[in-house]
Amino acid sequence: MSAPASAWDDHDTRPAEATASRSAEVYEELRRAIVEGRIRPNERLIETELAERLSVSRTPIRESIQRLAADGLVESRRRGWVVREHSAQEIQEIYEVRAALEGFAARLAAQRATDDMLSNIAAIHSNYIRELEHSTRDHMVRHNDEFHDAIIAAAGNTRLAEQIRRSRDYYVIHRITGFLTDEDVRTSLAGHQELIDALLARDPDKAELVARTNVLSGLDKTLARLL
Repeated sequence: MSAPASAWDDHDTRPAEATASRSAEVYEELRRAIVEGRIRPNERLIETELAERLSVSRTPIRESIQRLAADGLVESRRRGWVVREHSAQEIQEIYEVRAALEGFAARLAAQRATDDMLSNIAAIHSNYIRELEHSTRDHMVRHNDEFHDAIIAAAGNTRLAEQIRRSRDYYVIHRITGFLTDEDVRTSLAGHQELIDALLARDPDKAELVARTNVLSGLDKTLARLL
């Protein structure tokens, strides 16, 4: 099933789909819009406006907002809902959770990945390096996601994969990419290569340490640039 078109794209004119899955689609659409910054921190979420924009009733909007609140992405304020702006302490906690989860995923990947999986992870990294000269920052986000998704898949734990996806879907994580310097990019790529080396060596301790270190390095860059 193809992904729903974004209601924040100018060309989107798709009518509402009266199906049981529509509420889940609305939730995913709103979540993406918040994470990618199309709905910004402290912006009010008005049910009637969102329902009109997404061509749905207010019920799936209300249900989706409740789920987003449980995710920590929106909060109640003055009898309404706004997109949450995370504090420095919350950002640190988000990254610490990511470090723990992604570190463990790397450990499992070193133990469980097939040779083909490891070859694919290395190929993703090599292909990106070849394309780097012509890459945009958005491309870097996609590469980073593809690289880490391959490692997470190699860990062979679907529940862990879902928790990791949730832990990295925050606007602050996407926003920092726009501030990365060329030196930051080189450091990130070196961290990816170090992780690949640990995986190929089937060294779970080293893989976990490198993955955790890479995430916490991202925390330092985030706090330095956003706060």
